[in-house]
Amino acid sequence: MDYICPEIRDDFAAVNRLVIERLHSEVALVESIGHYIVEGGGKRMRPLVTVLAARALDYAGGRHVDLAAVIEFLHTATLLHDDVVDVSALRRGRATANANWGNAPSVLVGDFIYSRAFQVLVDIGDMDILRLMSDTTNRIAEGEVEQLARAGDPATTEAQYLQVIGKKTAVLFAAAAEGAAILAGSDAATRAAMRAFGMHVGLAFQLIDDVLDYTGDPAVMGKNLGDDLAEGKPTLPLIHALANAPEHEAARVRRAILERDASELAAVVATVQHCGALDYARATAIRHRDAALAALAGLTASAFRHNLATIAELAISRSS
Repeated sequence: MDYICPEIRDDFAAVNRLVIERLHSEVALVESIGHYIVEGGGKRMRPLVTVLAARALDYAGGRHVDLAAVIEFLHTATLLHDDVVDVSALRRGRATANANWGNAPSVLVGDFIYSRAFQVLVDIGDMDILRLMSDTTNRIAEGEVEQLARAGDPATTEAQYLQVIGKKTAVLFAAAAEGAAILAGSDAATRAAMRAFGMHVGLAFQLIDDVLDYTGDPAVMGKNLGDDLAEGKPTLPLIHALANAPEHEAARVRRAILERDASELAAVVATVQHCGALDYARATAIRHRDAALAALAGLTASAFRHNLATIAELAISRSS
């Protein structure tokens, strides 16, 4: 992870140790699945935001390590549940937990990891942080249900799509940054700025993720192209194409969403490319990147603030 500044390498190593330590269970299957997904790669961007934000705000304690582990646990539990809901067989180039162990164990271990996150929050002992994380977990669940309800619905609007990804993806980035500000004893304005930073980074991250579903290299991404189309997810590239492509092509996109038909992937990719849908989605992501960078303006210049800016840049420049 060469995007992690040297000043927080020890902190980040401590986060990884704590995650492994707190995954311990007397039930072997819990440990097997938990370790499998946690050790399966990933950029660890969410817990990294917590560590960097805490240090950028001059937090001198050690609870940011616990909070970063909580963020990673919440993300991990969400992945386990998402893969079951989406019937996914591949994540980060490996078989998903549900493909290896089945749906029921994956859901139950996801529940275990959620509950472990709240045990760590109790150890932190800050009611404001507990309230923030409780609200965040609730909003993530709402976002997942809303996304499920909109699957196969080509009438989904851009505003509705942004609301969904705000809940299911961006809100955890926001909590990662705002939680650090709470730990640091920051004022309301700083808390709001850090939350805004996380929200905009998360939105940019998900927008690029949705673009990569039509443009990425499966070998690099570690998942199959067209998964969103097969699940009937009306993401921004498809929403824009429906509004701007020639009618006969828009009709094909509409039908592919309705029927959750990935066999039309090549034709849909051609449509979203030549009607400007991918460029539009990227431009939207860039606007959120810029808003994230603007939210950092009030922080004192430091290696930590610089690395937070790097995270915002990485959200839109990544290929996986």
